[in-house]
Parts: sequence; structure tokens; C-alpha cells
Amino acid sequence: MKIEMDNLLNTKIFEPYPLGTLKLGNRMVMAPMTRSRSNNPGNLATELTAQYYGQRASAGLIITEGTFISPQAVGVVNVPGIYSKDQVEGWKLTTSAVHTHGGKIFAQLWHTGAYSHPDLHGGKKPLAPSAVNPNQQVFTAEGFKMSEEPQAMTVLEIKKTIADFKQGAINAFEAGFDGIELHGANGYLLQQFFSQNSNKREDEYGGSVENRARILFEILDELKEVVDLKRVGLRLNPSLHGIMGILIDKETIELYNHIVTKLNDYDLAYLHLIEPFTDVSNNPEAIQEVAKHFRPLYKGTIIINRAFNKETANKVINDGDADLVSFGVPFLANPDLVERFWANAPLNTPDQATFYTPGEKGYTDYPTLTDQQN
Repeated sequence: MKIEMDNLLNTKIFEPYPLGTLKLGNRMVMAPMTRSRSNNPGNLATELTAQYYGQRASAGLIITEGTFISPQAVGVVNVPGIYSKDQVEGWKLTTSAVHTHGGKIFAQLWHTGAYSHPDLHGGKKPLAPSAVNPNQQVFTAEGFKMSEEPQAMTVLEIKKTIADFKQGAINAFEAGFDGIELHGANGYLLQQFFSQNSNKREDEYGGSVENRARILFEILDELKEVVDLKRVGLRLNPSLHGIMGILIDKETIELYNHIVTKLNDYDLAYLHLIEPFTDVSNNPEAIQEVAKHFRPLYKGTIIINRAFNKETANKVINDGDADLVSFGVPFLANPDLVERFWANAPLNTPDQATFYTPGEKGYTDYPTLTDQQN
């Protein structure tokens, strides 16, 4: 009886899941991962992009790499955008490939803010909440360069950025995506607004917790005018510290509690949370267990991410702390990760040297179990 119960508990990630109006085939989500394969003049998703995502369509849900909502949003070379007509047409190849294989796919909408470089903006400073340099290496056409002090956004530029997120969502649905995810994590634009050390504003977008979170809810308010919020997700990384210039402070927990509680007023597809990137166990101002902390606060679907395997993924779902689990590198190196987990088969070793290089190598050439058995 114990063996049967153990087997039952260990199949949770393979169960179908109703995500709003969508039915997912399982609870395994492919996490968004920048791949830098759009090394073409228009920064288009191509047939190669479509092949990559199509290979991984057995995931319950795919969330694409971040796709830039405007030229001002760019912070990395060779990343696909979703602001031009040609880019929308390029993404149609991917959505068609995933749907042909029975999968579901959301586009992650991205603005890097201060994490950028003038080389990526015709010599102009990148736009950010405040003129605070994150002091990060930025991937430019000439290789990695240190970030520089950005230009603090005017209120008009903030409103324009909100409009860009709205148009990005419209474009994503035109391209055939099943939904979109707002990238509010990992030190990029939205998290730069949230964080006290990167947001020094003294207007309605700075200072108080409510003001620093304002841009997110203004984006959601605009989105609900043009798309079904049941097809909109949000990614947050509440315990990010010392990475991308973001620091945890005395108001961090209050800020994320405010955001997550208020999200209950918006009937979103899901909240995509990330467990701490680094050891924050000695930081009393950090949330130690992100999913466990926010589960009582959030009434909707929670996706959790950060170095899960089959066993820990089943456990977090069985414990009730999350509904879905997202996997990054395991899906990158194993297009048939779902099938491998089901068969208890060994996983491919990821080739880190090709994570961000152009071409098929380390992208569409990872073998499936069937390939290896033939």
C-alpha cells in the first residue's frame, strides 16, 4: 500500500491542470530562458526558433524567452522582439509549431530598463526608473560591456512604456500565443521600480510601497481593456539580492505582500514565483521560502521555479504550496523532459558554452530518448 501511495504522490506533475480557460496536459512548465538566436537584422523569431519550441511542446505550458516590447526595451543582442509587424509574423511560426504538436505557449513580455547599454540604443542612455547604474556586464554586438548610468524616465516615458506593454500583448495574441507573461523579476524594469535602491523617484512612481508598485497595476489596468486577464501571467522574484543591482531592504516583504494581495483583484492566469537565487538564510528581511510564504496570500494559480527536479516538484505540489512547477535548463537540454521524467530516464547534460551562441548547436540538437535508443 505504501508503494502504491508513493507512486500516486510522485505522478502529480503529470496530471492535467485547468489554467483559466486553457487545459494543460500536465503541470510541468518550461520556464523562460534567453537563447540569443535572433541574430538577424529585424531580431525576428525564425524557423529555428519554431523548431526549438516545437520540440518541447509536451510541456504543459511553454513560456518563451523574454521578447522585447519596444526598441527602448532592448538590453541584450540577438533577442527577438514583438513590436514590429515582421516580428509578429516571425513568432507565428513558433505558435503554429507548438500548437501543431498539441502544446500551449505564452510570450514573456520584457523591458530590461537600466540593464542595457548605449550601444544598444544608438548611443543614447537606456531608460530606467532612476539614474542608478546596476553595474552589470551587458551583452552587446561587440561583446560584454559594463552598464552605464541610465536616463531616469519622465512620467510621459513611463506612460509610453505602459502603452508598449499593452501593444506587446495585442501583438502576442495576433501572433497566436495562448497568453502572455509580464516579466517583473530578475532585476529588470518592473523590479527596478519595485526596489528602493534602484528607484529614487519622488513622484507618484517612487517613495511608498504603493507608488513603487504603481506601474505594474497601471499595466494590468491597460491590459484588461484589450485582452482577457485569464490569459495573463506575472513573474516575480521577491528574494533577489545582490544581483542586477537589486537589494533586499526593510520594505521588501511589505512591498511584495502588497503586490500579491492586490493581484487577487485581477483574475490572472497565474503568478510565477522564483525561490531565492542565492543563500538569504542569514538575512532577516528576506523571504526564505517564497512559495510557502505567498500561498496563503494568493488565491490563484502559483507556478514555482528554481532548481526543481522530479521529486521536489512533486513534493511542492503535494504540499499545496504551488500548482505548477517550471523548469529551465532541464527543458533546454531535454526537449522530451516530460517523457524522461515519466520513464525515470537519465537527462542530457546541458552545454553551457552554447546557451547564448547562434545556430543549432546547443539549441535544437539535444537528442530525445527515441534518438538515443535508435
